Amino acid sequence: MRIDSRLAERIRKVNPSSTLAITSKAKKLKAEGKDIISLAAGEPDFDTPDFIKDAAIEAIHSGFTKYTPTTGIPELKSAICEKFKKENGLDYAPSQIIVSNGAKHSIFNVIQVLVNRGDEVLIPHPFWVSYPEMVTICEGKSVFIKSEASNSFKITPKDLKKHISSKTKVLILNSPSNPTGCVYSRDELSEIAEICVKSKIYVISDEIYEKIIFDGLKHFSLAGFSKDIYGFTITVNGLSKSYSMTGWRIGYLGAPEEISSAISNLQDHSTSNPASICQKAALAALKAPDDFARRICQEFERRRNYVCSRLDKIPKLSYVKPQGAFYLFFNISKTKLDSLTVANRLLDEALIAVIPGEGFGRKDYCRMSFATSMELLEKSLNRLEEWLNKI
Repeated sequence: MRIDSRLAERIRKVNPSSTLAITSKAKKLKAEGKDIISLAAGEPDFDTPDFIKDAAIEAIHSGFTKYTPTTGIPELKSAICEKFKKENGLDYAPSQIIVSNGAKHSIFNVIQVLVNRGDEVLIPHPFWVSYPEMVTICEGKSVFIKSEASNSFKITPKDLKKHISSKTKVLILNSPSNPTGCVYSRDELSEIAEICVKSKIYVISDEIYEKIIFDGLKHFSLAGFSKDIYGFTITVNGLSKSYSMTGWRIGYLGAPEEISSAISNLQDHSTSNPASICQKAALAALKAPDDFARRICQEFERRRNYVCSRLDKIPKLSYVKPQGAFYLFFNISKTKLDSLTVANRLLDEALIAVIPGEGFGRKDYCRMSFATSMELLEKSLNRLEEWLNKI
């Protein structure tokens, strides 16, 4: 008998993360002495600000190293409520806030408490790699809503209506989006909200990239459009992207009381509280002026513009200009190669790490991150252009 035949069937159906796989391979090659440039990982290259580190150090020195309430310390939850009110126009009580081990954990918790076996979860396509795998773990069914490059990879109200069935339970909406960088407008979100209320569909609004948005565009939180959609929306956010705190693992959500209570029960028996020290660091981040996040956004926009200007001169590639986040999803179909082949060959032959689009649902695309220095972006794009000229 094979050992893995004794594993739970739901786990055997889960695919490994293509993002982490290519990142791991790149790190291995770099450790072997190869001059690898990674455009793969989804994290800012900036260091965590000192005022956040200082708060964590103070927590350690003061002995704040014990268990905390499962859903987060009261002062952090209050700060999250203030953030939601000030920046998103959302009224949440502390009892509606859950602090978890990253926004990914927050989303996983929501899916766990909402999705029964056979329930359908609508996911715009292309999608972040972990959404469908989380649904699979919960024995739900992912229903993909294909979007088009001609509409900046955003689903339309018509697309949404067409995929709703009697089994539809949840819609996952990510704006700004990973991997495409698309940003939904106020009008687009308003129409989506009306449809979800009418069909009684819960929405997981993944807003982790809300502060990384370009071209003067504005972020809108779905839960703020009406009292009705507020009751169907779980707003997910975190500190990882905006404050360069990916390794600190602090995410949070605001949800209707019934859902937050259920998630609290789940987290009681799974992870308990996020790290006490990291919660103090998160509190410092939320209470600080927004200068750091604003400067990060401006730098990312500058890098995006540079990458786009370079890709405009490469006839074998095409792309939709990202409006937010720090990724560029580029079409490789003119190479006549699939994304997995392109990603592996770029890593082996050009020493550049990008993510194959297969994990995001598109074999004809790859994703590169521009969350690295201008120097490395220039160097990597030189290598990319040279490699494309050879194949």
